[in-house]
Amino acid sequence: MEVLRACLRAIDKINEWTAKAVSWLVIVIIAATVYEVIRRYVFNAPTQWAFEFNYLTHGVYFMLLGGYTLATRSHVNVDVIYGRFPPRVRAVIDLFTAPVFFFFMAMMFWYGGRFALNSFAFRETLSSAWAPPIWPVKMVIPLAAALVLLQGFAKFVRDLHLALTGRELAS
Repeated sequence: MEVLRACLRAIDKINEWTAKAVSWLVIVIIAATVYEVIRRYVFNAPTQWAFEFNYLTHGVYFMLLGGYTLATRSHVNVDVIYGRFPPRVRAVIDLFTAPVFFFFMAMMFWYGGRFALNSFAFRETLSSAWAPPIWPVKMVIPLAAALVLLQGFAKFVRDLHLALTGRELAS
């Protein structure tokens, strides 16, 4: 049981570390936006790259925070009914919906990986004047899916323990 707890803690820590590292991208996005606003409205010389840079950076930010969002139970839920159930019943409901989650995330990992490898093989760029490489951003898709899958596994194990014993699995 200690090995299992250690694995669950490791998964949590991986997603927590990823979230802390990725959260710094917000400062980069803000800086690029401020730079663009100053260039556009003060000097009447807008950049060609700021919008696309923010678009791509925000995509990476959003995708890599999925595992942490699952770990902290921050995803959107329909809590009108679900929230009224005791924790054990919610765990059972989550166990019944887990196959849908794992199927969707496995497809995201598999097809996102194929999508990313194809983009990498062609050294894909955006079709714009700036034309930044898009393949590094697409490589984040399977990585993000893997992080969410890992966290989903940890949640599944915790839900199973709670459903069977009535007690939360202490980390």
